[in-house]
Amino acid sequence: MGSVTAEDEDLEAFRARARAFLDDHADRRPADEPFVWGRGDDFVGIVEEGDPETEAAAVAAARRWAATRFDAGFGWIDGPVELGGAGLSGAHVRAYRGLEAAYDLPDLSIFTIGLGMVAPTIAAHARPEVAARYLPPLHRGDVIACQLFSEPGAGSDLASLSTRAVRDGDEWVLDGQKVWTSNAHHAGIGEIICRTDPDAPKHAGMTAFLVDVHAPGVEVRPLRQMTGGAGFNEVFFTGVRVPDSHRLGGVGEGWGVALTTLMNERASIGSGMGLARGPGPFERLVALTRFVGADADPVTRDRLARLYTTHVVNGLTAKRATAALRAGGLPGPELSILKLAGTQHLLAIAEYVAGVLGPALCADNGEWGTFAWTKLVCGVPGGRLGGGSDEIVRNIIGERVLGLPREPR
Repeated sequence: MGSVTAEDEDLEAFRARARAFLDDHADRRPADEPFVWGRGDDFVGIVEEGDPETEAAAVAAARRWAATRFDAGFGWIDGPVELGGAGLSGAHVRAYRGLEAAYDLPDLSIFTIGLGMVAPTIAAHARPEVAARYLPPLHRGDVIACQLFSEPGAGSDLASLSTRAVRDGDEWVLDGQKVWTSNAHHAGIGEIICRTDPDAPKHAGMTAFLVDVHAPGVEVRPLRQMTGGAGFNEVFFTGVRVPDSHRLGGVGEGWGVALTTLMNERASIGSGMGLARGPGPFERLVALTRFVGADADPVTRDRLARLYTTHVVNGLTAKRATAALRAGGLPGPELSILKLAGTQHLLAIAEYVAGVLGPALCADNGEWGTFAWTKLVCGVPGGRLGGGSDEIVRNIIGERVLGLPREPR
């Protein structure tokens, strides 16, 4: 056996401390216990939203766990110490996540946009005092962030946005509308891209800001989906004042700021889209297949094997992208590959589920693992739009990754 380095000892001591923390504050999942429908790990869809009371309770539980974890030094493990982070390495982050996966904890997906997309943009483009104000509460769960990009006339073509920001001394006055904003009804702050120079070329006339979602003049309206939930919102801005200190990047540099967010978004969507908390996607699909008695069918088994292979390959692709970022790289257009692959995989899962369940997908007969998949099947088509439509993402891959000729404009 080789000698143990000081770094190894430090990491091992960290694991012991993390394990002790988790043992004190959470319950372990039974080891090697097969997933069984209706026994604690009920199905939760990719974009499922429950009734308001259930949803509020889930968000409150997520906030409590995020605060407990942060206060113990495990909420922002690789963050700077001066901002409340632990100042440790990516290896420590991975070690903790590996341990935490063995415990029964609240679903923290409500923080995905804030920590995976908005927080990195704040770190890269906000003034130091603004970053110090918002990054610690974002990681502690005190503040939830949303992304205010899409508009009724500017979806994947973000540069066509029309929400205006007009300077008034040390403030900006915002007027306009955003749409398809995830979690705006829970958010405290939002990253917004506005038109600040209507006469400039459209990519050059935009500026990014952090806006208080509870400020006077902001109205959040839920959008009811065919899943039955309302996780998306339309947000209206009428004379909303934002201090210039909350500008992200320079005036007219909003497109570059947006790209920072979008690249992180595609990485988050591509690597993080699964079937929510509890057992992983493949375990759930195996349980479903056995539950309906289709596990002996060779065609079904072949389709399931293909889904598993894609799931593993996507995971390896995500790890490759994460390794590049850990090495100091910035999120680039190649992450669009990850986003597109993740979306296609979820669509394939939905198609498989619909084929295995047949009419049981649509009729709520009270059986576990049947009608519960409806929200997944109805929700995953939205993945073809979030973070850039499939068509836009394919253009990015072709033009900016593969170097193919640009599409005619």
